[in-house]
Amino acid sequence: MSASTPTSERAFVLGLDGVPWSLLEQWTDRGELPNFERLREEGASGPLVSTSPPTTPLAWPSIATGVWADKHGIYGFQNLSAEYSHEMYTSRDLKQPTLWDLLSPAHVGNVPMTYPVRELDGTMVSGMMTPSTEREFTYPPDLGDEIESRVPDYRISLDYPEYAGRLDVFEEAVDEMLANRREVMDIQMERADDDWQLFFFVYTAPDRFQHLTWDLDRLLAHYRQLDDLLGEVMEYTERHDADLYVVSDHGFGPIYELVYVNHVLEREGYLCRREDEGTRGALASLGISRERITNVLERVGISEEMLVSTLPRGLVDSVAEQIPGDHALYDVDYDRTRAFVHGAGNCYINDTNRFEHGVVSPVDVPSVKDELIEIFESVTDDDGNRVLTVEDGDELFPTDDDSPDLVVNGVDGYESRNAITDEPFGDTGTYAASHRKQGIVLCRGPTIDAGATLRGARVVDVAPTLLHGIGQPVPANADGRVLFDAFRADAKPSRTKVERVDVSRRDEDDDVHDDFADVESRLKGLGYME
Repeated sequence: MSASTPTSERAFVLGLDGVPWSLLEQWTDRGELPNFERLREEGASGPLVSTSPPTTPLAWPSIATGVWADKHGIYGFQNLSAEYSHEMYTSRDLKQPTLWDLLSPAHVGNVPMTYPVRELDGTMVSGMMTPSTEREFTYPPDLGDEIESRVPDYRISLDYPEYAGRLDVFEEAVDEMLANRREVMDIQMERADDDWQLFFFVYTAPDRFQHLTWDLDRLLAHYRQLDDLLGEVMEYTERHDADLYVVSDHGFGPIYELVYVNHVLEREGYLCRREDEGTRGALASLGISRERITNVLERVGISEEMLVSTLPRGLVDSVAEQIPGDHALYDVDYDRTRAFVHGAGNCYINDTNRFEHGVVSPVDVPSVKDELIEIFESVTDDDGNRVLTVEDGDELFPTDDDSPDLVVNGVDGYESRNAITDEPFGDTGTYAASHRKQGIVLCRGPTIDAGATLRGARVVDVAPTLLHGIGQPVPANADGRVLFDAFRADAKPSRTKVERVDVSRRDEDDDVHDDFADVESRLKGLGYME
């Protein structure tokens, strides 16, 4: 190989949660974001297609592993069991090796779905789904002590309901969160020094901000902060002769109305609610709720974490079913229900093989699925326009028999929700915008072709492209492809065949029994959970 042949042996992934290609393209074309504009001119760029549904818990693992959800194992924020109970997905549920499992030393910061942290050659600060900084959220543990010392106000996320109707205050809180996150990144950079092969850091602030406002002037001011941050990262990667990948897990756009898909199922006779005459209804009529009960328990020193970690799961679920709450799972009569929606549009047919109280024979699942597709596709607004998209789970997730049967989401402008309501549509309330399929991917470095356009890029293509770009083998079971359009013709990646390697499935034996009540509250504040 010629000494002049450009090569790179390390890579930096800068994750910007929820940044849409439409805004980035518009503002860089107008010269509003000079560092992003420079990145487009000096590197390769294009839109990045997200997962189905286009949500954080599916997409970031797909970016980090190069496979879809049926291989990495995470379908949402909550894992649905055969008994219709749910618990939060964690890093222990991730089955496919990540980039930081394949490359070392690695430094990983604020990546969603990385809690609990794992031991690795490098450093890790867990991100979204971390209950709080009072838990062990860093590796090594003393990194948490340094963060507490240098960034005393550091928080994993914001308590979004408290900012409803206070957009100016919320904007200040988001700015503070972004600045604190940047300080943590600097701490990890200091620790990494020159000893790293992978740096993977995610900023969730744009996603959080956009959920509650779609005022483009406010958003541009926030993006200018991201642009300044990008300038720092570009300098850092230049000093270390590293490839830089800037990616978002999905895009974003305004929403105008909510669509309640479980209402559609109830209206068509596929879902039946539980009767209110039982304990749950009686307690609700007395004003007794889960929140009131847990507050009383906490006053006598009994936390939800203690209950969940010491009592059998079945007992916890049976009690939860009786206590009035705000989750649709416990309001369904499964002995009379043929289909229901859980999570972000994941529709399940209540078949006898999969669920404890299943009523649909497995041989009838295909015909029921066809009926449901026709029903969902027939839902229209007042102007006769379709408001839902429907995708077949067997086509999206072919290697996992336990994947959702269908994925149902709103078309642009509509947001699907799974609450059981008396009306098919609802007001968006404090939510101004939500996820779209088209995010961003930009890359720059010694091997990257200046000004190149990336076409047809998907979230699963990031990991294979990054690995091949720095001369590392790509997992043999990767669903993504190498984006050769990104590389210079004279660079080593363009002149080298993709090397494949078999990787071992990640199996974790220990369960996670943490109290995720604060996480649930934050997710509800963003509209991610009912």
